[in-house]
Amino acid sequence: MFDITLICMGKLKEKFYLSAAAEYEKRLKAYCNFKLIELPEYRLSENPSPGEIAAGLEKEAEVILTKIPKGSWFCVLTPEGKLRSSEELAQILKETKLSGKGSACFLIGSSFGMSPRVKAMADLKLSMSPMTFPHHLARVMVLEQLYRAEAIQAGSKYHK
Repeated sequence: MFDITLICMGKLKEKFYLSAAAEYEKRLKAYCNFKLIELPEYRLSENPSPGEIAAGLEKEAEVILTKIPKGSWFCVLTPEGKLRSSEELAQILKETKLSGKGSACFLIGSSFGMSPRVKAMADLKLSMSPMTFPHHLARVMVLEQLYRAEAIQAGSKYHK
C-alpha cells in the first residue's frame, strides 16, 4: 500500500478543524498508509524583521528535512506553486506510484512560509488558490484533496 505523509507546521486547536481533519484522515486511510506529522513553528518576535523570519524558516527547515521520508516524492504547498485540478493531482499521484515510488510527502509550511531550500527540493510546488486561507483550514483542504485524489484513482463515486 502506498504511503502518504503530511507534514504541517503548527498544531490544530479548534475542535471544528480537528473534527474535519480526523474525518478525512480516517477516509484516506482506506486507500493508503497515512501519517500526519505536526511540527512546532519557530517562535518569532511580535514584529519580526525579514532577517529574523529567514532565520526562523531555516530553523524550521532543519527539522522538516529530518521528517521527509527517504525516497519520497515531495510536494510543498506554497502560494507561488502551480494550480492543479483534483483530477490532475490524482493523475500526478498515480504517475508517482507507477514510477516505483512507494511514498509521497506533502508539506504545509508555517505562517511565514518555508525556507527556499525546502521549496527547491520539491518535486512539485502546488498552490491551492490565489486566495489566502488560515493554515488550519488549509490542512483540512489538503486532506480532503488527498482523499479525493485517492478516490478518483479508485473509481469511487465520491468525486463527481
